[in-house]
Amino acid sequence: MLGTIGAALTPIIDLIYPPRCPLCGEGMADQTGVCGPCWLKLDIPGEPACTACKRPFRDGVAQPGSLCVPCLAARPRHDGIAAATLYNDASRRLVLTFKHGRRIGLARALGRMMAARLSDAEGEWVIVPVPLHPRRLWSRGFNQSALLAREIARIRGEPLEIDALVRRKYTAPLRGLGKKARARALSGAIRIRPGKADRIRDRQIILVDDVLTSGATSNACVSALKNAGASKVVVACFARVLDDALNPSLDIDPA
Repeated sequence: MLGTIGAALTPIIDLIYPPRCPLCGEGMADQTGVCGPCWLKLDIPGEPACTACKRPFRDGVAQPGSLCVPCLAARPRHDGIAAATLYNDASRRLVLTFKHGRRIGLARALGRMMAARLSDAEGEWVIVPVPLHPRRLWSRGFNQSALLAREIARIRGEPLEIDALVRRKYTAPLRGLGKKARARALSGAIRIRPGKADRIRDRQIILVDDVLTSGATSNACVSALKNAGASKVVVACFARVLDDALNPSLDIDPA
């Protein structure tokens, strides 16, 4: 019913608010994402890639089953990363417009791009967003990861456990912190919400976040989900910052 009403109102909304590309401002046929020229500015991950985390091998040469250097040093606890884009200026502007510019309507386009990268996630899955601390949620007014998770659940037709994880400890923005400092800040911060363990146990989980930086936040979430008995956890993000590009001065706030 709601979908029918939304479809009927679309021409009126487009008349009042003409669709425009969120990156360059050029007019578009509908509110579906970015224009063609801006799409070409996005860096889409490809193959060959690390077997464990799907980090692209930039030299384009790898044997089947190859692992990247970070995964060789410490095998991740997650079961793969599905990133819609690699973090660059275009994806950064999209994320900032979505999250800090409060363009929550972008969740549909970003979520659709993320869902397209989850084609290998076969079988039954539960969609779980990375949580915000109540204080952060109150100040922002929405959880961007929850909006993306809702869109992915809708596209895939799978259950959404929007509050399965809870952020018990408030952490200051992690911008400017290195990888180890981020991990220390998030130690003990994320837990399974009481009463939700039965929804996680023995299930395959798609953990949803907008930006994956050092992996500290997602690692804390993955640990909580695996400790609650999740059989598999795949991390889905819109933009992934590769370690060799991660700089504490980057204008990223993964919360």
